[in-house]
Amino acid sequence: MAYDEYLADRIRLILKEKRTPFSEMKMMGGLCFKVDEKMLCGIHIDKKFGDSLLMARIGIEEYKKQEDKPECLPMDFTGRPMKGYAFITPDGFDTEDDLDYWIDLCLKFNPLAKASKKRDK
Repeated sequence: MAYDEYLADRIRLILKEKRTPFSEMKMMGGLCFKVDEKMLCGIHIDKKFGDSLLMARIGIEEYKKQEDKPECLPMDFTGRPMKGYAFITPDGFDTEDDLDYWIDLCLKFNPLAKASKKRDK
């Protein structure tokens, strides 16, 4: 398994409880949740960290507010942090309230986010 299926189920449940239509896409060994065809959040097992991380698309301003929290890390697949995205360690989504907090931040930013450009097939 390339990602934490239990965490995926927890995210699905939160989005369903919020009556938020979403889709899922497997990518880079992880799982991405999309709302309005834009990445909302995802799950990634980090080799350096050795555990599942929540990928949260929260925007640059919100990231600046959250970056001092020990569970909030820069999202750096390539060694260069992606602006507006964060990795959240398991300590940050241990409880349902914690996970709900991060999903709410992602949902708050989603209407402001730009969709990825469609690739030609």
